[in-house]
Amino acid sequence: MSQEETRRGDGSLFNEDSIDGFLHRAFLRATGRSGEEVRQRPVIGICSSASELNPCNAGLSTVAESVKRGVLAAGGLPVVFPTISISEAFVRPTSMFLRNLMAMDVEQMITSSPVDAVVLLGGCDKTIPAQVMGALSAGKPALLIAAGPRPVARWNGEALTVDDFWPLAARRRRGELSDQDWNRLEGCLMGGVGTCNVMGTATTMATIAEVLGLALPGSTLLPATGSARQDAAVRTGTRAVALAEEGRPPAEVVTAEAIEDAFRVVCAIGGSTNAMVHLAAMAGRIGAPADAAHFRRWSETTPLLGDVRPSGPHLLEDLAEAGGIPAVVKELAPVLHLDRPSASGATWAEEVADVQPKTGAALRPFDQPVADGGALAVLTGSLAPDGAVIKRSAMDHRFLRHTGRALVFDGVTDLNARIDDPDLPVDADSVLVLRGVGPVGGPGMPEVGHVPIPAKLARAGVEDMVRISDGRMSGTADGAVALHVAPEAAVGGPLALVRDGDLIELDVDAGRLELLVPAEELERRKAEFTPPPAPLRGYELLYHRHVLQSPDGCDFDFLRKPLS
Repeated sequence: MSQEETRRGDGSLFNEDSIDGFLHRAFLRATGRSGEEVRQRPVIGICSSASELNPCNAGLSTVAESVKRGVLAAGGLPVVFPTISISEAFVRPTSMFLRNLMAMDVEQMITSSPVDAVVLLGGCDKTIPAQVMGALSAGKPALLIAAGPRPVARWNGEALTVDDFWPLAARRRRGELSDQDWNRLEGCLMGGVGTCNVMGTATTMATIAEVLGLALPGSTLLPATGSARQDAAVRTGTRAVALAEEGRPPAEVVTAEAIEDAFRVVCAIGGSTNAMVHLAAMAGRIGAPADAAHFRRWSETTPLLGDVRPSGPHLLEDLAEAGGIPAVVKELAPVLHLDRPSASGATWAEEVADVQPKTGAALRPFDQPVADGGALAVLTGSLAPDGAVIKRSAMDHRFLRHTGRALVFDGVTDLNARIDDPDLPVDADSVLVLRGVGPVGGPGMPEVGHVPIPAKLARAGVEDMVRISDGRMSGTADGAVALHVAPEAAVGGPLALVRDGDLIELDVDAGRLELLVPAEELERRKAEFTPPPAPLRGYELLYHRHVLQSPDGCDFDFLRKPLS
């Protein structure tokens, strides 16, 4: 309907004395706003991923109202708009399959809409990285406030967090949990709206946004339900008005140093393995280097300070009580770039100058860490030439060095059909290999890499064993699981060449993952490889043609910026 410039996309149109300005105001006044309100500047878009198909993000509608109050108090005009929302639990084949689609949705809505800045409302695992990726490419000033962790539930008199589900599910598979208890668990596992209440992917990604300088310091660990998060939302709205007036695009805040600092904090708090994929994608949007060598160097020189679930025994609320992410940043000061801006406008050095971390249980001092190396270890070798990742902090350390014979599963259907077969040729030293579930093969790297312990071994008391996959694993899970193996099996990576009985060597401390098969035998197998058929239409075809491998963040090739 525009009668003038069709490429303009800022909020100036709302107070121009032109046909376009008149139409913008008239349409917005139809929602009940006054003539004075619709002329306010700057215009702050509130990009919401609230959805009834995403229970983790259900509280964001309330958060949006608080952001609006902050914008109005600062003299701005708030306008809420939706994008697609991705629920880790509900979307098939996997939420990761739609992350790039959501990022494109966010980018186009920001660039095409008459807003001067944007506040991103995300929560569940892929919504925050999609929003950050889209905002980085859109280039308008941006802040983010996350949904926040849900309340901790109770089970048989003990705290019940979402990571407790995995051992309880294993007990159910072994017939140790009654129907009555299983039904009771269903009703109490999720204690309310909000994201997973451990250091899973959702909280990890909110942490990353905070450290990058896109979310207000101290906002990550605030409970989803409560006045503190609403207060942070109001302050986010107020800060967004100031940020719009400053005109600073997010790519000036999210620098190569910010990417490094974010990953170091993830390593220090026992964050999700998924962080590597999303940070690589964000780095690709700004042309910053972040490959396996970078991640390995950063991890090896970052101590593990956070002792919270699923890596340790303590709760997120214990880490919050210790001072939250600002306290972690303060403790990690020797290895971080604290001259960078935080979302408040102050540098991180200024932001944490008066922070007094309460170290001891959930947060250790820098010189008394839980472990010297970071929580995540990067692997390379003949089985993963381009890299893989394992969560060192959440595995049985007996498997830090291990050699065993492979037992191969081709996809989830094969896994589910055979994993509990009493005649399965497996023992506690076997290496379970699940392939065909990478970016292309999944498609979208589903979170199926946390291969269950075969039933006959579980009944014998086996609680962990080495598992290898080109897929991903929930940030709430644990175990000796090497993930994101690249190149993946579906594009002919070495994982496609593994056969039952092959020896596989894992050496976490050395960062090695090796397939101990002679080169001439691998060449013979390579000649027999046949890639899976390509999809025929729609987004799935676009995805198949353009998705990159995990070291490049599984972004689309046409959305990345060349290295600067």
